[in-house]
Formats: sequence, structure tokens, C-alpha cells
Amino acid sequence: VEMDLFGQKNIIIEYWQFFLPLVTIGISLILLNLNRKPDPRESSKPTSKPGAREERDLDPSEIESQKSAREDSNYDEDALTAALEGVAHKPYPGIKVTFPGGVEKFYEMVNDRRSVRKYSKRPVDWKLVEKCIHSAGTGPSGAHTEPWTFCVISDSEIKQQIREIIENEEYTNYAQRMSRQWTTDLQPLRTNYVKEYLTDAPYLVLVFKQAYSMREDGKKKQHYYNEISTAISVGILLCAFQSAGLNSLVTTPLNCGPALRNLLQRPASEKLLVLLPVGYAADDCEIPDLHRKPVEEILVKY
Repeated sequence: VEMDLFGQKNIIIEYWQFFLPLVTIGISLILLNLNRKPDPRESSKPTSKPGAREERDLDPSEIESQKSAREDSNYDEDALTAALEGVAHKPYPGIKVTFPGGVEKFYEMVNDRRSVRKYSKRPVDWKLVEKCIHSAGTGPSGAHTEPWTFCVISDSEIKQQIREIIENEEYTNYAQRMSRQWTTDLQPLRTNYVKEYLTDAPYLVLVFKQAYSMREDGKKKQHYYNEISTAISVGILLCAFQSAGLNSLVTTPLNCGPALRNLLQRPASEKLLVLLPVGYAADDCEIPDLHRKPVEEILVKY
């Protein structure tokens, strides 16, 4: 053991000129780290608690909850007032109106609904469209904020502008942005970047979700679960169109939202959710022969 230690000492003495720079650099780094001022950007970063998950791993309800918690920290608790303050409650009388023929007839109606991409020039009674949208406005919403705006377009020039915006973006979407698997999956449906229905359909309904609105007292009114609430209202709208004998198609114009919002001069608080052409199917309209899943595949009973 003594020989090993003596040998190691001789090596250090013999090659001290190589070891000294390494030791000097190490000591310098330690001193720099001790004297370094804290970066304010780092101190402002939230620290994750044990077991905390990234926002991308959370579902929409969890994200909404965390967002509300962050916003609460900016309020004076004594100054908080409910957006629905003063609303009275009354006894619930029970359901008074049901669908003629019951749930079986309702299923027959909604099962008959199909996505239509080719429309006739047959005019549509505006009152039908208006009442369908009125029906969509009965949907449930977070804290009864009713966070939706339905923009209905019949003007041919505006429809042409909408078509140009969407087709320009869709050309790039199909050519570059969308994955090859995505475009391959769409081939059996015969869809592409050309959207003739945007100018052929008598009406276009652009549905915007509202992130917030302004109260009468000038304070911001937060709209909770605005996307989920608006999506539910669109489902009701589709059922209303079907009951009125009108055809439609659910489209989500990719990368077109800001341009369409500016075209229609909607506020920054609104974001485009879906666009629905509305009208009557053309006589030569074709649809893919698709079949929906049986109830056994979508229902899990406990």
C-alpha cells in the first residue's frame, strides 16, 4: 500500500504542470457559480410540485380549473361579484315538451343525417335557419355564459371571399401541413382543397366561441368551458337543421380562423370553431356508403 501511495505522489509531482490548469479551472467555475446573480427569468418560472403534470397532459376541464385558479390570485376577494348575481330560483315543473314518436323516432331522424358537400341553388327560408340557430342557443354552458356567436352569410361576395381564404389555405394544408396518412385517410371520402359548397350553399354559418365578454360594469366576464359549450350547441344545431329538412356539413377550416374573423370583423375574444354550409342537397349529390357503429360498440354499462 505504501508503494502505491508513493507511486501516486511521484506521478502528481512529475506531471504537476498538467494537473494545475485543471484544478485552477475547477476552482474558478465554483467561485463564478457562487457569485452569480440569480436570473429574474428563472425565479419567475413556476416550480412544479411533486407529481405535477405538464399542461399538455391535462384534459380541458383540468386546464380550465388551473386557469381559473391563476386568475383568482389577481382579484380582490372583497370586490368579487357573481356574473349572475341576483338570479332567483323557482320550482322545476318537469319536462313539458317531448319529441313526437319518442326516442326511437328521434334516433331515426338523427341517423338519417349525412354530411353533404354538394348543394342545389334552391332557396332556403330564412326563418328556418333563424329558428335552428335559436334552438342551438338553448345549449348548456359553463356558468350560463352562453359563449357562442353564430355568423350567417348569404351575401355572394362575402361567400366568395370566404372560399378564396379557405381554398388558399387548404391547398397548402393538403400539400404540406397535413400528414400523408391524414390525406390518405381522406381519399375514400373524395375531399380535397376545392370547396364548391362554400359558394353553392345558400347559407354559411360560422360558429365562433367566445373566450370572454364585457359586463355592464366594465369588468371582464370569463367564459368557462367555452369550447365544450359551443361544441354542444353545434350538436343541437345539426339536429335542428335535420328536423327542418336542411342539409349541412361540419368543417373546421385549418389555419383560416384569424383571416375569417377579420373578414367578418369579429372581436379578438372570439375564435372560429366550425363552419357549416346549409341548404338542400343537389339532385346529383353523392355520399359515401358509410355505416355507423352499433350501440354495443359505443356503450359501456356498469
